[in-house]
Parts: sequence; structure tokens; C-alpha cells
Amino acid sequence: MYSVKNILVPIDFSDFSKNALRYAVNFAEHFKAKLSLIYVVEPAIYPADFSMGQVSIPALDLDMTTRAKEELSKLVEAEIASHVESEVIIKSGKPFIEIIETASEKDVDLIIISTHGHTGVEHLLFGSTAEKVVRKAPCPVLTLREPLKGFKYTEKC
Repeated sequence: MYSVKNILVPIDFSDFSKNALRYAVNFAEHFKAKLSLIYVVEPAIYPADFSMGQVSIPALDLDMTTRAKEELSKLVEAEIASHVESEVIIKSGKPFIEIIETASEKDVDLIIISTHGHTGVEHLLFGSTAEKVVRKAPCPVLTLREPLKGFKYTEKC
């Protein structure tokens, strides 16, 4: 029988990802699994300077990481019951790559991800993170599309 011991939930702080977290908490409670939340900071890059190429801004990345830690801590406190083991992971890079690598590193049994996040032009330019995770993940991926049939959200955050 398939056992779920480790669940990875990508968070981008959209309402969709928060709802996916709420759904994942129920999963974790049912399977007595550990819940890992991952947020990926995409490095801030200035446009190319013809003499130097693209330039990253480490100070801005550090500020984003600090804010992400604070927000994830609040989210964990508000949404995850104390009897569900959880951890927070913050990485820097392309979201789908970091999610996939983390799933491998942490020996994740299941990724629960919202199909909605960035929309419009961003989706056209970069594609869907969820779509790329589904195609390349080392484990099963449960994608959640709004609204979830039979699942009632309690507004906590």
C-alpha cells in the first residue's frame, strides 16, 4: 500500500496557494505525514547592460528572503495544527526547478500544488510552474484547481 510520509507544498502567498496549504494540512493529518512548505525567491535581475550583461541584486534577494521567512512563520502558525509536523524551506532560483530538486532531496512522497498563481502575461511568458512540476517531479503531484469540490475553506489567514 502506498504510504505518504512527506508532503511538499509550494507557496507563493496567493490565495490559491494558501487554499492548497489548507487542503494539504488535511492530507497530512489523515496520513500522519510531515508537511514541508517551500517558497522560492526569484533573483532580482536588472536588464542587461551591454558591457556587463544581466546583474543580480543580492540585497533585494536578502530582503525578500527575510520577508518570506516572516510570512511563512505567520502562515504556519495560522494554518497548521500543532500535531502536524512541519518545516519551512526558502530557496532562490527558478520555482519549478527548486521545487523539483527539493522533492528529490527531501524524498517527498507527494507534492500538493495549486494550478493557479501568476496569471495573464506572466503565464504566457514563463508558463505554469505547476505544469512544469507535474511534468518533471520525482513523485506524484496533486494539482488543485479552484473551487475544490466538497472542500470548505475556513478563512484563517
